Amino acid sequence: MDQILRFEAHAFGRPFHAARVRIPARARDTELHTHADFHEFMGVVSGRGEHLLTRGVEELRAGDVVLVRPSDRHAVRGSAPDGLEFVNVAFPSSIWLGFLDLTRTARWSSHGPIVFHQPAAVPVFEHALVRFQAGPATYDLLRFWIDLLDLLVPGDPGASGVPDWLAKACTAMRAEDNLRGGVPRLLELAGVSPAHLSRTMRTAYGITPTTFVTDLRLEHAASLLAATNATIAQIATRCGFSSQSYFTRCFTTAHDLTPSEFRHRSQRAFVP
Repeated sequence: MDQILRFEAHAFGRPFHAARVRIPARARDTELHTHADFHEFMGVVSGRGEHLLTRGVEELRAGDVVLVRPSDRHAVRGSAPDGLEFVNVAFPSSIWLGFLDLTRTARWSSHGPIVFHQPAAVPVFEHALVRFQAGPATYDLLRFWIDLLDLLVPGDPGASGVPDWLAKACTAMRAEDNLRGGVPRLLELAGVSPAHLSRTMRTAYGITPTTFVTDLRLEHAASLLAATNATIAQIATRCGFSSQSYFTRCFTTAHDLTPSEFRHRSQRAFVP
């Protein structure tokens, strides 16, 4: 069975996660896995390797940039003689989609990971890794995206395929007052019928309005658990959950940790 990775299991409240990965030529392949709730960019720094996908094998070489989305099943191996070295930058899917909506950037909705060859992007990945090791902020993630997309999609990126009314409504839902209102508030902001909202959101994002709102609520809850002293009951209310017990069930299902366990680990993650 494929390994399913969750963002918070590695990031613990940080806005993104970055790491340098080296795979020797004769090393075992990385484990085939999917992402439950995050996207990642891989920037190949040196060497050569292979990206193992369900549709086949794609060559990786220095200067390649790969975008991997949730549900993309993949693994990586190094090739002779020097193996493969890349910097991996992972971030929550909900924040990434919000950024694309806000900047009206193309959604890149084709099937499977998307590959660019842009050697000038390697320093962008190196800078993101340095900022992560120094203590990452959301600003650092935004700077990484902007610097990278300037190289990958220069000039006018074209339409994102997401209607303006949906992009604006989804962006507005990040406000805590709107988030508490749930799907009914999303409908008010969108100004369309429930059926039209559901069809359009499935086409644009591949998810239902309910899933979109729940993901936003859990993302906001994780941030509050990591960065505030608010009680779990207060966080459940602020994020729009009907009760603390329901919030705990949803959070534990999503992160394989209770809110209390997550808070404990996230706070320890920032202590040397």
